[in-house]
Amino acid sequence: MLRVAVPNKGALSEAATEMLSEAGYSARRTSKTLVHQDEINQVEFFYLRPRDIAVYVGSGILDAGITGRDLLLESKADAQEVLDLGFGASRFYYAGVKGTYSDPSELAGSRIATSFPHLVEADLAARGIDATTVQLDGAIEVSIQLGVADAIADVVETGSTLRAAGLETFGEPLLESEAVLVQRDGAAEKIEVLKRRLESVMVARRYVLVDYNIEERLVPEAIGLTPGLESPTVSPLQETGWVAVRVMVSAHEVNNVMDRLYAVGARAILVTNIGACRI
Repeated sequence: MLRVAVPNKGALSEAATEMLSEAGYSARRTSKTLVHQDEINQVEFFYLRPRDIAVYVGSGILDAGITGRDLLLESKADAQEVLDLGFGASRFYYAGVKGTYSDPSELAGSRIATSFPHLVEADLAARGIDATTVQLDGAIEVSIQLGVADAIADVVETGSTLRAAGLETFGEPLLESEAVLVQRDGAAEKIEVLKRRLESVMVARRYVLVDYNIEERLVPEAIGLTPGLESPTVSPLQETGWVAVRVMVSAHEVNNVMDRLYAVGARAILVTNIGACRI
């Protein structure tokens, strides 16, 4: 069986489980289940802490896993990132009390609290900054108030937690992270089906299927609006001079496309979500 690690809790877990389900894999029945076997697809899923997944995969114990890019890099594990998964986006920033810092170069001699000491130390070294990291495992924002650190470095999603603590980010992000599929060395062929299925889910999420009827003489103008990935499917209708067009359209543009299609003469415009797709 293919052995795959999945985050056991939190936002990454929910999104990863949903994506795997859309890719046709079965999921564990309860959150307390640590190992689940999908007999039909011959995959064994292990539900682990997101921070540990890269270590298990990098050591060769598991074939692949879903984790955050930040966690992969922090682990220094010998696991290979093979696919961005399009969820769990975040940025890794330095932050301090409002008005205290404006640029990371001002961190020289400071104490920086973080849950990602390896990432921070590597960034400081690259910048030529001599500062001290203080490793903490959660509630990083309060470390400045408690006198443990002068600044922090942490993952920022919305920034609301920082603002509530009276902090602000400064400088460019150290890292832009998202959920990624990682594999052990030499597992590329073994995980090919898993990778292809996850890619199909991402394509299906990005596109919708649009069907519309239009006079044949107006087809060139309509196709200019909906060129599709390769080319649309155009089929004759029973009514002479009319055709039906089927095409994939970017989901976030579909309403604007529908407006333009209607304006050039398209009618009976239908939009259908795509459950799965192979490109």
